[in-house]
Amino acid sequence: MAFGRLERSSGPQPMSDINMTPLIDVMLVLLVIFIITAPLLASSIRLELPQTPAASASNAAASLMLTVDKSGQAFLNDKPVSATELATELASASAIDPDTELQLRADAAVPYGRVVEIMGIAQKAGLGRIGFVAEPGDTAR
Repeated sequence: MAFGRLERSSGPQPMSDINMTPLIDVMLVLLVIFIITAPLLASSIRLELPQTPAASASNAAASLMLTVDKSGQAFLNDKPVSATELATELASASAIDPDTELQLRADAAVPYGRVVEIMGIAQKAGLGRIGFVAEPGDTAR
């Protein structure tokens, strides 16, 4: 039996390059998620706006978005507000700029009395410019 010297191999050399494939995969997944969720963030309150052929967006310099859902709950810039909070917010906006336009988005199922009540709160606060937002359509409901 001969005992000889066994040569050891040094094994694989460590990689000095960064593997970019997992990073690219994660970034593409995040990009797809953002593409899908971005349109959903525009307005989170579901409304069925009335339709009219004359509906068009106005180009007011300063505006507030007031939304009223089916139950009659008011949302100022997508935040729920009570009648007293709405009056104070609108009064402070009117004090800053009296030409601020209030864009009123009311669901088609909201009673007319509730819309008039909100318009009265806005006019008492000093906002005289109230725009009604509707969806463009061929015929009015």
